Amino acid sequence: MADFFKFEADFVDSLRCIPMQVRYKLDTCGIKLKLSDWNQMTQAEREALVELPCTTTAEIQYYQEYIQQLIVNRTGTLPTTLPIESEPAWLDSKAIPISIQDKAQETGVIVTLSQWENLSPLQRFALIKLSRSGHENKNFPKAIAEFNIV
Repeated sequence: MADFFKFEADFVDSLRCIPMQVRYKLDTCGIKLKLSDWNQMTQAEREALVELPCTTTAEIQYYQEYIQQLIVNRTGTLPTTLPIESEPAWLDSKAIPISIQDKAQETGVIVTLSQWENLSPLQRFALIKLSRSGHENKNFPKAIAEFNIV
């Protein structure tokens, strides 16, 4: 089974929320998945979305088609597509996004470039998502601690 972050521990057994690794894949393939749509999926379907690879061009295309069909089957509507970033911030280990710096400062932490470089793309993705305004940010400090940035 795939690895989950510790800050997701309160929901990964049931997969009642969309885990970061699935959100990462959704951004990679340009699909918006609403929590209400996620909750209409079976446990096996959610687990498949966790397990399916989404790295190579062929895998990304398959994942996109798979999830589109899954959403149509469950909801009767096509999902919203999102633009796919050609150079997403989580793949840039040389520049810490302002949102990360600001959110870290709010929690009394400074993220150094060395720390940012040592994070995996998925960890950087998680911090970016958790630092966005309008997002429930209670997991940002937990993620910072889990990633040994405190």
